Parts: sequence; structure tokens; C-alpha cells
Amino acid sequence: MEAAPVFQTQEERLMVDAKSQRLRIGIPLESTWAENRVALTPEGVHLLVAQGHEVVLESNAGTAARYSDREYAEAGAEVTTDRRVVFGCPVLAKVEAPCEAEWPLMAQGQVLFSTLQPGTLTPAFVDALKAKRITAFSYGSILDEEGRAPFVRSMAEIGGSQAITIAMEYLSTWSGGKGYAMGAVTGVPPTEIVILGAGTVGTTAARLASALGASVKVFDSSMTRLQRLRERVGDVYTCTLQPQILSKALSRCDVAIGALRPVNGRTPVVVTEEMVAGMKPRSVVVDLSIDHGGCFETSEVTSWDAPVYTKFEVTHFAVPNIAARVARTASFALNNLTSPLLRELADLGGVEEALHAKPHWRKGVYLYHGQVTSASVAQTLDQPFTDLDLLL
Repeated sequence: MEAAPVFQTQEERLMVDAKSQRLRIGIPLESTWAENRVALTPEGVHLLVAQGHEVVLESNAGTAARYSDREYAEAGAEVTTDRRVVFGCPVLAKVEAPCEAEWPLMAQGQVLFSTLQPGTLTPAFVDALKAKRITAFSYGSILDEEGRAPFVRSMAEIGGSQAITIAMEYLSTWSGGKGYAMGAVTGVPPTEIVILGAGTVGTTAARLASALGASVKVFDSSMTRLQRLRERVGDVYTCTLQPQILSKALSRCDVAIGALRPVNGRTPVVVTEEMVAGMKPRSVVVDLSIDHGGCFETSEVTSWDAPVYTKFEVTHFAVPNIAARVARTASFALNNLTSPLLRELADLGGVEEALHAKPHWRKGVYLYHGQVTSASVAQTLDQPFTDLDLLL
């Protein structure tokens, strides 16, 4: 017997255009350990409900991001403890991709929105979605009109700022660090920071560290990215990835931040064990590239239960999914993508119509009615590939 909703609020609904589609959207409680984000905030739910859509929230789905069930109910969501009701919705908005225990709960022909991490991408996962003819979008691959990936950019900005705050914490005396303050104090030499990568993560970290008064050096393989970083951050030291120069900079720095982009799904390892061994004792490594393998040879995946370890007397922080550390901010950023996207999808009449009208969204579709439409997913899993353009 279906569990009764915990909360169910009726709101006045606006008139819906004749061609638009009414959506019933499920928001599950994330089951992945330490995943504290939620795909839609109460504000995003309110906008969807006001346009005539239904939102079904699993109880406590927003609790880790400091959103209560009551806030969602007041925004117009139906809040339930029955996972089957949530996963049975025609549209499912998650953060992490569904885990194995959740696959049987998913509805036939469902539209799924979630992230797609390398660890999630398994033949069993894709086969389960294919069997149910799922259409699946990856947030990280959905592009805007200018060809940018807004979700990746938002999470990268959060990651860059968090890298600096984490480095500050582990430099402190209380955390067993060198006892240095991040930045400059009159008459005191500034903290020295090396940042690997001049993308959004590296640029955000460099901007914040520079504003605090730290001495910042940024390395990247792309001159274009380095030039763009200088335009946005100001007069910081920049250099291409030359091992001898990088090794010398690391031997002098107090903090090293890994923020390199993955190449073919894996971050290149540019810092060897020998380079780390040459760093000063109690220096701090924050490897944000750990989600894709890490760019330090000494990096090992850690967790929030034990976020750091020491190797060659250097403190290493390598927790994946760093955005979950500030779950409310990250959820708000995710909602800024998810809520408008769902409203547009409905206004345009459904997935097929939306993909015709918004061709830049197609990059985000890795399964369409159960057929693999992402070349990288097909290649990684040795699955048959079908060009999405041929299916529309």
C-alpha cells in the first residue's frame, strides 16, 4: 500500500501554454555517502509548481543542505517517505546517478537528470537504464547558448574557493600545520601558493589567494588559459608546465593546489613523488583533481571521516566532490541550472521538442530512449553508439 504523503500543499497554478507539457518530477534523498546536495531548492520547486508542474520530494532530501520538508511543502511539493513514489515519477532530478539499489525503482521511459562520475559509469548501470529505455542527461555536459557548461563552471568556482579555505585550515597550528596565516601581514613574508591549472577552479583559487595577499604561482599547459587568468586575476606569476621550474616552485611553496582538467577522463599526473618529497615539511597539498585520478603521484582518495594523510612530511587533502562541503551553496548553484532547464523543457513540449529547439542541450544526453548517444560513454564501456541527431 502506498505511503501517505507527509506533506501535501495545494497552490494556485498559473495557466499553462497549450503546447507545453506538465511534468511530475521526483527528487530523491541522495544515497551516496557524503553527498549533501539536492537538485532543487524550495525556491526552484515554487517556480515549477506555479507553472502547473508537480514535484514529489522524498522526506529529508534537502536536510543536509539545510532545507526542511516543511519549506518544500510550503513551496508546493508533495513530501513522502515512499521511495517508490519518488522514483516512479516520469522525470527524476538527482545529484548523483542512481545506485544499484535504485535501478529497479526507476520508471520505464523515465527522463533522468544527474551528474555522471567515472566511478558510476559501469556496464551494469548503463544496461539497467537501457532496459528501461531511460533518457539520461548529465549536468556536467549540458551546454548553454555560448557553448559553456554552467554546472561545471559553478561547481568549479565553489571548488576553487574551498581549496583556499581548506589550505588555510591545514596551515593553522591547531590542525598541526606550519602555523602560517594565509596571505600577507605587514612585515611578514607572504604565504607562497602553487596552483596547477588555470581553468575556472585555478582562477577562482588564484583570485581569492591573491586578494588575501598570498604570493601565487599558476602553472598550466595552455598559454591561452594562463593569459585569461592574468586578465581576470591580475599580476600573478604564470608559467607553462615545465618540470624543472615546477619542481623549484614546489620546493619553496607552503600550499600546492591541484586543479588540472582531465584528459580523456583522467587527470595527467604532473607532480612526481620526488617533487613532493622535495617540498617543505608541513606543507599542504589540496588535490581537487582527485575526482579524475589526481595530478599528484602521491594523491590517494580520502573521505570526510579522515580527510588528510601525511606523506614525505607533507599534508595531503584529497576528498572528492568538494562542493558537498558547502551543500547549501552548491544546491543553490545546481538549482540555478535544474529549475530553468525543467521549465524550458516543459514549455517546449517535452524532451524531443526541447532538443530540437535547444541543440546545445544535446551534448548532455548520454542515453536517449535506452540508446547510448554519448561517444565517450560508448567508447569507455564498449557499447554500441547512436548519433542523437539521427534519433530526433
